Amino acid sequence: MKKNSGSRPLKICLLTYRGNPTCGGQGVYIKHLSKALADAGHRVDVISGPPYPHLDENVRLIKMPSLDLYHPDHLFWPERLRDLANPINMYEFLNACTGSFPEPFTFGERVYNYLKKRKNDYDIVHDNQCLSYGIGRLAQKVIPTIATIHHPITVDRQEEYNVAKTLRQKFRVYRWYSFINMQLKVAQSFSHIITVSAFTKKDISKEFALDENKFRVVHNGIKNEFFYPKQNGPRPENSLIVTNSADTPLKGLNFLLEAVARIRTKQPIRLTVIGQPKKDGIIENLVAKLGLSDIVHFTGRIENEAFADYYAKATIAVVPSLYEGFGIPAAEAMACGVPLISTSGGALPEVVGDAGVIVPPADAKALAEAIERLLNAPEERKKYAQAGLARVHSVFSWKKAAEEVVEVYREAMNGHRRFL
Repeated sequence: MKKNSGSRPLKICLLTYRGNPTCGGQGVYIKHLSKALADAGHRVDVISGPPYPHLDENVRLIKMPSLDLYHPDHLFWPERLRDLANPINMYEFLNACTGSFPEPFTFGERVYNYLKKRKNDYDIVHDNQCLSYGIGRLAQKVIPTIATIHHPITVDRQEEYNVAKTLRQKFRVYRWYSFINMQLKVAQSFSHIITVSAFTKKDISKEFALDENKFRVVHNGIKNEFFYPKQNGPRPENSLIVTNSADTPLKGLNFLLEAVARIRTKQPIRLTVIGQPKKDGIIENLVAKLGLSDIVHFTGRIENEAFADYYAKATIAVVPSLYEGFGIPAAEAMACGVPLISTSGGALPEVVGDAGVIVPPADAKALAEAIERLLNAPEERKKYAQAGLARVHSVFSWKKAAEEVVEVYREAMNGHRRFL
């Protein structure tokens, strides 16, 4: 049995089945939380499946290879056929080829096999919304283990189901999200669960049938060396910016495009989308249908260092999401000193506070009216820009997040000892 952790530095193992920040907010979370924990003096390892993250030099990356069947260079096919002799790999291959998403399950099995032999190497294991059976076994029998759940993935499933037009499409949605049943069961295994907002705490508790006493709310931080006001002179007029996973229905980009089409009939306007739509997908087709190809620009993926430059060229930032478990793009825009218009989807009002304009989700008319009004109110824009910057610096710090996460670690470790 380990001694009481007290205030000593901890040996921490972070888990993420996909760790690269380009894969979404979970990768951003691992990258910045791991650095903040290491900066605080803790020993931090990250176990990640591909695509692998680029971590701080003081954080050790342990690569947990998979078949990586969604890699564009060998889509749905292993690089080496002999890898299919491994039962976990064969499971991953068969399920991916039949429309399921097996990575959370297979990553958890590989991690369990790795960590059960190294249970004395770490004080705490921290799962990043994998919630697989293997990690559940770690939590119950091997090492003190907690999880972060960013938002209830059941919401994504329902939204995609709602927009699916045929029975075949609806079946494919449920097949892809079949891992949710596993996650609902495994979440019960953890004594402590971190979530990134009070709003999502309530939603996850309801969707996963979990006692709210399991939860600890720890807000995400914002990396100020990447997100900061870079504009020295006046901002360009009539220029909007949005950071968006373009073809994800929950992100609400279609409503912003419809709002831009409304505004265009009254005044000049441009929209920069940090992201890239699928070829011949819903968003690309909608841009063409609305006749917006000349005023909507998609950047594709960009490096962190480029965000401040893009935000500096924007009059207003918009977050049109139908639901956000936290809303990193909203906080990033505020950190760059850009006036913000956001929907009230999910936790966004909790993030934005009174430092931006809030409109209902899925309402192109309300969004258009708010954008048009703010475009023509320079003093109001200045007020929101200053308020947003102040709010980010006072509330959303990775240093603060790391301190609060470590408190949760120590609670979980002490609780684990009581049951040994």
